[in-house]
Amino acid sequence: MGRVKLRCPQGQGPRGGTLAGRARTASRMALLETRKYSQGSALGAVNPDLASERQTPSFSVEKLTALLDGGEENTRIRRAVVEAIESDPVFSRENQYFQSQNEKYEAAVRKAVHLQKKMHEMGWTENGPEFKYIYRALSGEVAFLLHTIFMRSISVLGSDKQVAKWIPLAMQYQLIGSYAQTELGHGTYLQGLETTAVFDIATQEFILNTPQISAMKWWPGDMGRSATHTVVFAQLYIQGKCYGVHPFIVQIRSLWDHSLCPGITAGDIGPKMSFEHIDNGYLMLQNVRVSRENMLSKFCEVQPDGTYVRRGSQQINYLTMTAVRVALISHEAVIPLMKACTIAIRYSVVRRQSKLKPGEEEAKILDFQTQQEKLLPHLAAAYAFHFINNYLQDLFNRGYEEIQRENFDMLPELHAFSSGFKAIVTQYCASAVEVCLRACGGHGYSLLSGLPSLCTRILASCIYEGENTILFLQTARFLIKCFMAASAGHPVPPSVTYLAAGKPGKCPAKNKFDFLSPDIYTQAYRHAAVRLISSTAAKLQVLIQSGVKKHDAWNECTVQLVQAVKAHCHYITVKNFAETVERLEAKGGIQKIMKHLCDLFALHGIFSNAGVFLHDGHISGAQMDMATASYLDLLAVIRKDAVPLVDAFDFTDKTLNSALGSYDGQVYQRLYEWARKSPTNTQINPAYERYLKPLLHKKLSKL
Repeated sequence: MGRVKLRCPQGQGPRGGTLAGRARTASRMALLETRKYSQGSALGAVNPDLASERQTPSFSVEKLTALLDGGEENTRIRRAVVEAIESDPVFSRENQYFQSQNEKYEAAVRKAVHLQKKMHEMGWTENGPEFKYIYRALSGEVAFLLHTIFMRSISVLGSDKQVAKWIPLAMQYQLIGSYAQTELGHGTYLQGLETTAVFDIATQEFILNTPQISAMKWWPGDMGRSATHTVVFAQLYIQGKCYGVHPFIVQIRSLWDHSLCPGITAGDIGPKMSFEHIDNGYLMLQNVRVSRENMLSKFCEVQPDGTYVRRGSQQINYLTMTAVRVALISHEAVIPLMKACTIAIRYSVVRRQSKLKPGEEEAKILDFQTQQEKLLPHLAAAYAFHFINNYLQDLFNRGYEEIQRENFDMLPELHAFSSGFKAIVTQYCASAVEVCLRACGGHGYSLLSGLPSLCTRILASCIYEGENTILFLQTARFLIKCFMAASAGHPVPPSVTYLAAGKPGKCPAKNKFDFLSPDIYTQAYRHAAVRLISSTAAKLQVLIQSGVKKHDAWNECTVQLVQAVKAHCHYITVKNFAETVERLEAKGGIQKIMKHLCDLFALHGIFSNAGVFLHDGHISGAQMDMATASYLDLLAVIRKDAVPLVDAFDFTDKTLNSALGSYDGQVYQRLYEWARKSPTNTQINPAYERYLKPLLHKKLSKL
């Protein structure tokens, strides 16, 4: 790591034991504290308050980083990618907080174009181990992200012939792709899409139309000004019969002069709350003809005589979105939460405010229990969600291998899990990042803190690639179906076999220490999930048996169905975290600190959702007091390692791009230096001559 650690003799504090002595020791630590991978400070020494937090971690930060990366070799590769990206001035993020929408868009395109050259220079490929770290190194601020989804759609849904034709063109950027699914009037509900593709047998073409304004494609990234081609999802019609939504490759701009093709109306949808660097666009199609070969046909095909052939499930068209949702969890929710925790926790040991004890200096705000309770559960959640993302990625990989063998049995489970976890993780992270922002006080609201952009980015993720409430309800259908099957003794997927197990009895905890047992709190989560799913299924049955139509009965249960899905996802996350901890080696302190984080994550959920666990008496009121006591005790335990735990995320200062969260903790100097770079401080005040001068001179003349 290139880091020198000063340790005090066992049982003693820093020399002298006084505040001055501790300050001198921390100052020496600050001078010795260095990083080999772009973490160094441009301002000099590390803030003594932050340096002191790193003196005696209970675990190896480097080993924890390697655990998160999936091995030391992955850490080495990731750092090499980060170093290569951050040492290249084209990828600089300096002054981005002062850029206009056009400037951000141009910078994103410049980075995307330069990235192709960089990858060639470095020998990186789309299939190589480095590729997955590029997006993280660029913090997602690069154009043509939908180009990847365009290629994935063709790779997953296209025939061998289509893959051979289009993928080489896309990989060489002889075209720029987008992905046009969402419409102005329809989003997650694909069956309701209004864009049509009518097969013309005479010409062997599909005629695509957006029949009304609500059918206009709206929001596709890279559509507004960049893309030349897109995958359009449209309702397929053959001889007047609708065969449902299918994907079609459509050229929208000339490869020669980038002008719009005949029948195409497209443009940028305008300013958004975030993603200013992306040209989200709109697309209208008026009698646009594409060849029969342009319908992606690995699983569905229209033959020359108009015969429709399907291989596999209709749900196969959701596979691209399933893959995107799994990837989204990490890139657009978990990593931003990790960044927010890093910024807020580092700032919370630098910022001093008020006094804990009379006569002492102002305290680090992280020493206040309320600040710990704001931040540390979200730190634990960042680790929990990192591990659940690994679980989902493994599940998807196994499912995709089966689909490649034309076994579609795992599709419903993949769709349900990607939907439910995308919804719960983004919803949780959106709330958590906002808490991190508010925990930094006024400075958190400055764009220079890096937190507002993280906050708006995660808020957006609650909507795109599926609005969260709808996704919860899609998962609910899967869970209810599985519960009914399990109740009837039929087999269900391994991930939901717990629905068939017998109901547990009362919680056996006798004291607060019992709530540090994974068996006890995991059982409590399982009980809550089974209770909510079974009670909602029972309500559905009662309504239907009483004569209420199925769709009306479903609508009357949707609030409870969403609760049930959240309980299911929470249970799986806690269970997976506990099992991950169990598999860790005991040496090096990693398992111990991960156990503390797992306990905190689980008990925070019980503390925050007490009614769910108290509802039927599985946990009693007295036991809830025990759980609360254990939860609060853990805050003080984890607080000691809070800074090393965020250091293990291994974000460079350039990646964080935060005046509050830098590795050296020189918060106030950096805020001032960055603020001085604002163009408004060097430009002539445009309001002075026109408004301020006449106003002030008018007052002066009266004086």
